[in-house]
Amino acid sequence: MSQSMPAIYLSHGAPPLVDDALWTGQLADWAGNLPRPKAILVVSAHWESAPCTLGATADGVPLTYDFWGFAPRYYETVYPSPGAPELAAKVAALMPDDEPVAHQPDRGLDHGAYVPLTVMYPDADVPVLQVSMPTLDPERLLQLGRRLRPLRDEGVLIIGSGFTTHGLPFLSDMRPNAAAPGWSREFDAWAGETLGRGDVDELAAYADRAPGMPYAHPTAEHFAPMFVTLGAARDPGTAPDQLIDGYWMGLAKRSFQVG
Repeated sequence: MSQSMPAIYLSHGAPPLVDDALWTGQLADWAGNLPRPKAILVVSAHWESAPCTLGATADGVPLTYDFWGFAPRYYETVYPSPGAPELAAKVAALMPDDEPVAHQPDRGLDHGAYVPLTVMYPDADVPVLQVSMPTLDPERLLQLGRRLRPLRDEGVLIIGSGFTTHGLPFLSDMRPNAAAPGWSREFDAWAGETLGRGDVDELAAYADRAPGMPYAHPTAEHFAPMFVTLGAARDPGTAPDQLIDGYWMGLAKRSFQVG
């Protein structure tokens, strides 16, 4: 019998995350306090594809270096986690007949998946499956999370990987320890308080109701993975455990787990 796993939402960071001692320590401690997963399923901000698409399931598929302008060493990172074909089959079986599932066997993990995993599970010895976001609509992503929820009882760690604020076009100071702009602080405070109330409906209406918009999220893809995580909760109205907060490059790295 597998131990039930939580579902988590984490702010994943750019490749230089691995150089931030505070953040890597927080992620490593978090992973160390979790039951050991049998497999990991990641929904990343950096893969939007409809219909729902399953990434590489074979061992040894190269990573997807989906970023530009960084030092060469960030393109030399490897993360040779085992493929997860059994998990892929289970995910496909959980989808309704009127929602087809696509397969992209040559798409390796992108940086929203592998960067935090290099810190959380550095031995790369847990099978990992990346699943695309077929939509950015919060209600549909909550439904996707609900469909994936049974996997938690089979030892699968479900990760929504995004960033609690992601207004990159509006940053003037790109240093990791830069002061957070007002829009980032305001949105993050709202997100923390709303999560603390377990108010999923309010979170889903963030585009219209949250302070700091649209600067905090000029596009939706970094907030959207949160709804897969919340959907995977047994009781989405229960306040999650918010385990990381603070800022990196002025962006809110608030992260939490349910269950």
